Amino acid sequence: MQVSGLMATLAWEGFSGYSLTREVGFWVMADTPLTHAQRFAAVVVPAAKQAGYVGHGAQARLARDTGMSESSVSRMFQGRAIPELKFLGPLAEAIGYSPVALLVESGLISPESTQSRYETDQSQVGWTITPEDAADRLGITDEVGRQMFAATVERLKRLEDEDAGDHTDDTRGGTAARM
Repeated sequence: MQVSGLMATLAWEGFSGYSLTREVGFWVMADTPLTHAQRFAAVVVPAAKQAGYVGHGAQARLARDTGMSESSVSRMFQGRAIPELKFLGPLAEAIGYSPVALLVESGLISPESTQSRYETDQSQVGWTITPEDAADRLGITDEVGRQMFAATVERLKRLEDEDAGDHTDDTRGGTAARM
């Protein structure tokens, strides 16, 4: 996405000229490609706003709802950092995304990488992909990263079990966003 297209998108999402300058002003270097962190912010910032994280203290509320530090949320909003893997699930939930959709839409993974032969195998032979299999397919080799990935998957599965049938589009955002 070109910088001008990004700014137009954010403007359409309701960001004022001041907030556009503040949030993405550093992206206004002509024809400079966006970094992964900037593309991630271009997805997260409007989604967070739509999920109710607006106004004074919005970043602090998002930090509290996701377990991230306020400085990490600030760097993420500025397009300077991508959150640690362990925060991906809570962040995605808070802004109304699935973790995979968030990664795909921000361009961190390709849509094709979410499809695999395992999907066909699962339906044909009753095989279920494990977090370890998914980590292998995604190329996560660091042991701590694999443990964080598995913990995130398990947490998301527990949340799905707890919330089965209770999710509607009106429940997007964290606890503070729903108030």
